[in-house]
Amino acid sequence: MSGDSPTSITNVVPPDPGLRTPDSGRLSTWLLATRPKTLAAGAVPVLVGTALGATLVPINWLAALGCLIGALLIQIGCNFANDAFDALKGADSAARIGPQRAVASGLISPRAMLIATGIVLALAFIVGLWLASFGGWIILVLGVISLVCAVAYTAGPFPLAYVGLGDLFVFLFFGLVAVIGSGWVQAAPALAALLPFDQLGAKGFAIANWSQQQIGLHAWSDLPRTWWLVASAVGLQATGIIAVNNLRDIATDVTVGKRTLAVRLGDRLTRVYTCLLHLAATVCLVVVALKTGGWLWLPAVVAGVGGLLLCSGLVRATGPALNGYLARSAALELITGLCLTAALIIAARNAL
Repeated sequence: MSGDSPTSITNVVPPDPGLRTPDSGRLSTWLLATRPKTLAAGAVPVLVGTALGATLVPINWLAALGCLIGALLIQIGCNFANDAFDALKGADSAARIGPQRAVASGLISPRAMLIATGIVLALAFIVGLWLASFGGWIILVLGVISLVCAVAYTAGPFPLAYVGLGDLFVFLFFGLVAVIGSGWVQAAPALAALLPFDQLGAKGFAIANWSQQQIGLHAWSDLPRTWWLVASAVGLQATGIIAVNNLRDIATDVTVGKRTLAVRLGDRLTRVYTCLLHLAATVCLVVVALKTGGWLWLPAVVAGVGGLLLCSGLVRATGPALNGYLARSAALELITGLCLTAALIIAARNAL
């Protein structure tokens, strides 16, 4: 395996102008560029996180809607940036097996896509400012980091996807940050009441959020352990989606120096790695079910059976067939997430 560094932005491969005439004004073109089939990966963690918060306090639906809008805007911004920079670097060439990309195919110009990326991420920042009124400045900080990483996924001097860190990004931001952050927005006022300011201040961890609630940063470590297990399960399934995506694109990624984790591991080990991700997600949910019982067994069973069926076929799938397994991976996360959300809300009603 070569040690080539990611292609520089000064040495780009522009999209073939002969493919299409850029038509940046068509709504349908922009809707396709958002990659609607992938948006479940942004919605699921918010649904699950909100349900986790509901185990402590009644759901604040306005805050939940804000989290959902913010998460989807960040994901769309990441998709737009990925579309533009992968096309400029030659990663989305005609040899690519996956779905058509807007910039690489000439449907949207790189300039228009980059402008759209900036607009979408600016809107996400505004939503983050508003959410900080519920969850304190830590939510704004996490939001800003997410925005930066959304662009840095394929752009900048150290693009995460090009150096094998894309999987870690997905696990952290589509798992831990999105789930725990959404739950935190719901539960922060209740946690503030349980953790007095003077007690936290003596430890140097006290902060005051913009809604006049006194919240300790270290209170994140005081969240129930099941929260972290649930968030990890969501993140692992989301990482399974990107793993299949990168497995499909190994051949074309190698040619442009895009050294994803799949490129580094190779075809066979990437398949094993993907199956281990689903196994680990199932283990996390089984542990949660063992601790809580009841309906929490439903998502554990769904994740286990679904992951087994997915992996049994994935070990043999090649070429365009991998597109089907990519869709199934996204569907598995969505179904598991909906089951998990329902089970948590039922548990919350029984507890409150």
